[in-house]
Amino acid sequence: MKRNRINLAVVGLGFGNAFVPIYQQHPDVDEVTICDTDSARLERCSVNNNVKKHTTDFDAVLNNSEIDAVHLVSGIPDHAKQTLAVLNAGKHCACTVPMAVSIEDLHAIVELQRKTGLKYMMMETQIYSREFLYLQEMHSKGAFGHIQFLRGAHYQDMENWPPYWAGLPPMWYATHAISPLLFLSQTFARKVHCIGSGYMRPELQKQYNNPYPIETAIFELANSETPLSMEVTRALYHSARAYSESFNVYGEDVAFEWQQTGSEKPLIFRLSGLGEKNGPRVTTEERIEIPDYADRLPSEIAPFTGIIKDETPQDHPARLHGGGHGGSHPHLVHEFVRSIIENRDPTLNAVKSAQITAAGICAHESAMKNGAGVIIPNFENNDS
Repeated sequence: MKRNRINLAVVGLGFGNAFVPIYQQHPDVDEVTICDTDSARLERCSVNNNVKKHTTDFDAVLNNSEIDAVHLVSGIPDHAKQTLAVLNAGKHCACTVPMAVSIEDLHAIVELQRKTGLKYMMMETQIYSREFLYLQEMHSKGAFGHIQFLRGAHYQDMENWPPYWAGLPPMWYATHAISPLLFLSQTFARKVHCIGSGYMRPELQKQYNNPYPIETAIFELANSETPLSMEVTRALYHSARAYSESFNVYGEDVAFEWQQTGSEKPLIFRLSGLGEKNGPRVTTEERIEIPDYADRLPSEIAPFTGIIKDETPQDHPARLHGGGHGGSHPHLVHEFVRSIIENRDPTLNAVKSAQITAAGICAHESAMKNGAGVIIPNFENNDS
């Protein structure tokens, strides 16, 4: 790291293409290198973003002593092994979700991060979406009262996506629904019961031996005050529902519900105070406008919270999801970069990333056991 600025590589340019210009504009980033095994996609990203340093060889990134950090935006099956390779190469690591797809790999990453002292951050978009930042602000002011229940859902049809998606267990990729609920309640999931649902075409069952296109889980959360649970549904195939990454929060005084369609605004419900009126308490509802939070970012990257116009439609469709998943992309970049510059843990560090990811892995295990309860490991001590 030179002059308090970092050199960084982005590996995987389908979804990763959206992050390249943000890193280029970040005031604490010096040089950006891009890497992809698809030479045509690599060339396209290089030309579109005027990137001078690029390679099709991941090992070349690992062996380049001038690169301080790597952002992995590769396929799900590669996340764990590439993360371990990056940390073993002495580089800080950011990785798109999920962190891994086995409990063993989660333990290995947490252990190696602790051993090396390098920064690890799972780049979970929903904890920096406009909606989450708004609810976090409300909760910090005590608006909800006690949080009584949480619900999340992620509906997305994955037909004709890259081959590794075919038949993926839904809960392995449930972090977008799980993470905002755990972060808002500032706790972790301790136990899960999950039920699989629906018909899956036989050819989609083969890769992962998974019969379920949809899974729904009830999680018991660790809570020192009162019992707290959350319900999460994840649908990957055969579900006639528009794309949605949603979460609902039910407090004793105020509740928040995600909108049903893209043309609607979210809802806030308020319950009248005890003794305010004679008879039953009254619930009012209101559609709300969610503000942008670009003012929390350096001016150079603040514009990236806005809608991204995808000039290369063959690239990853996530570029279109509301300025990068609810405006989250520049917030993620800024948090990862600043954690390195300031030599501190990122908000979503290795332990919290493992807790979120393990919740989904254990949920699928429960579904395969017909809903039997599964204890979720505690990664604070990296216990099994």
